Amino acid sequence: SKLTSLGQLEMTWRSRVHFHPLLVRVLHKSRLRYYGKPEKKMDMPYQAYFEVADGSGMMSMVLWNSLCPEWYNSVKVGTVLLLEQYAIKTSYPFKTLPTPGDSQMKRFATIEISLNVRDPPTKISIIPEEMVKPEWGLPEVKYRFITRSELDDLPNNHSCDVIGLVTFVGRAERARKREHGEDFWLYRWAHAIDGTSDQPFILELFATSQPDVFEHIHPMTYLVCTQMRVVRDLTDNPSSTIYLTTSNESQIFITGWHKGQPYTKDTKVKNFIQWTKTQSEADQMKKTVIGGYYPFPRPPNNFLKY
Repeated sequence: SKLTSLGQLEMTWRSRVHFHPLLVRVLHKSRLRYYGKPEKKMDMPYQAYFEVADGSGMMSMVLWNSLCPEWYNSVKVGTVLLLEQYAIKTSYPFKTLPTPGDSQMKRFATIEISLNVRDPPTKISIIPEEMVKPEWGLPEVKYRFITRSELDDLPNNHSCDVIGLVTFVGRAERARKREHGEDFWLYRWAHAIDGTSDQPFILELFATSQPDVFEHIHPMTYLVCTQMRVVRDLTDNPSSTIYLTTSNESQIFITGWHKGQPYTKDTKVKNFIQWTKTQSEADQMKKTVIGGYYPFPRPPNNFLKY
């Protein structure tokens, strides 16, 4: 009955302790972060960011501790939430920010919504999509899909979404997070084609919080990667190495996971599906590769350049 908006929250949050319920749609979802340390005795040291929006704009929402195992997998991009008894805090200044699909959307960057088990105990409700009413004015999820033929013209660090047919997937590899640290990043290389270029998308896929998807990427699957960043070699030969890498807000989907995802309505996704219908599966199968060592970006041909 009595709802507030993100815009009203930004204007009035300092003068209030209790806030009216919020109705928002999730537009972006970060990977799950574990911040436990041996000396600190915490039961569930987890945290995850979401970017949520209503008709007034977009704001960060932070899920803390034991709410993460309970809610992280249920709250997807596109999910509509009713939030009651939440806290408002000033924004953490160093977190990564996804690039919104709608560049006109207002971003409230000074504060964030904090969801906790206590102080106050947050109540989260998921509203099924068929019960969402147009008069609530919630924004749709928008994407920035690109084709392989468009990739060569994009600048370094540009944010985009891609869909392609997997032709190569490498083994999982590890890289140290810090030079002498104990922690590793897990990643694998993949190639995907979309019929718009002779070249594939070269994708550096870090393990996001979707192990069930990351472990099952294989040739001939339709792969969707969102919030990818363009990496291009800015040195002497800029065209030689251009690839895409995951960001903190990347989501990865493979065949079997696409149903009901908001991107299925996107024009470029529909064009890709039309293209796949013109392809012979047997011909594509012959060109696929799995596993092996994949040195990339490739070292120069001679040691002097190296």
